[in-house]
Amino acid sequence: MAKNKKNEKTLDEVCLGETAVVKKLDARGAARMRFLDLGIVCGTEIKPLFKSVFGDPVAFQIRGTVIALRQKDCRTIIIKDT
Repeated sequence: MAKNKKNEKTLDEVCLGETAVVKKLDARGAARMRFLDLGIVCGTEIKPLFKSVFGDPVAFQIRGTVIALRQKDCRTIIIKDT
């Protein structure tokens, strides 16, 4: 799993069943607005639940809701390093 250009940990690096906390969003435009509409903001807890057969997308539990996100989108969500 590749790290982003700032060597920060991204959501696509979190193992199934672990809980991550959003640090910031690197997404721009419509993708950023979608994340904000879904409640993915600084401090939000996100837990990967399961992957599709081919590994992309991944289902995440976010604020009590299950949402599927593609890996390319997960790479724009920076999480706190724990």
